[in-house]
Amino acid sequence: MRLTLFLSLLVLCGATLVYVVRYVLLVINRNTLLNSVLSFAANWLGVLASVAAIVAAGASWVMLTRWLIARRARAFSHYGLQDQRSVRALWAGCLVPLANLLWAPVYVTELATVEDQHKRLQRPIVRWWIAWVFSYAVSIFAFATSGARDAQGIANNTVLMVLGYLLAAVTLAAAARVFEGFDRKPVERPAHRWVVVGEDRPGASVSAPPVELEGQEPAA
Repeated sequence: MRLTLFLSLLVLCGATLVYVVRYVLLVINRNTLLNSVLSFAANWLGVLASVAAIVAAGASWVMLTRWLIARRARAFSHYGLQDQRSVRALWAGCLVPLANLLWAPVYVTELATVEDQHKRLQRPIVRWWIAWVFSYAVSIFAFATSGARDAQGIANNTVLMVLGYLLAAVTLAAAARVFEGFDRKPVERPAHRWVVVGEDRPGASVSAPPVELEGQEPAA
């Protein structure tokens, strides 16, 4: 799980860097004609980076969904509760575009509530959801403007692609932080640490009676 998330973050950061280089080449091309081989390589490198980013993000999301389903099943079983969400509903709510923007955070929040970790994990979950909303918005705008043919339109779309991949990396990092928050506490281990405190008994402050026989010296 951690290896998949780490490699996906590397791919997304690499795609961001590729589109930054592509934007720099577009700026240079305004005044200087680029070599045809360099221009061809830059275009196809961007395509390959996009495909790799989609595959990496998809793999991470499938892995996170599988973990969520397994964790919910274990948690509900451990606490003697019945999960009202079916496995099919969990898959659909996590993988269907736009619908997952609403349902996936709900499923994670329900899990945190069942495990009595909602207060501790509320902030990481909210940060992940906010980053995901911005990532969705920028990605939609980038896709909508991908058909631009003029120089300024292509440059604007390239900037949106940079922001889109950067926000996707931030979103995945936030999701990884939520995962780590759950993983620090196994289901079987309670979220709170209990401390044994002595009972308040009448006369507890009074010294205990001596154990020595009468006339003997007190024991050391």
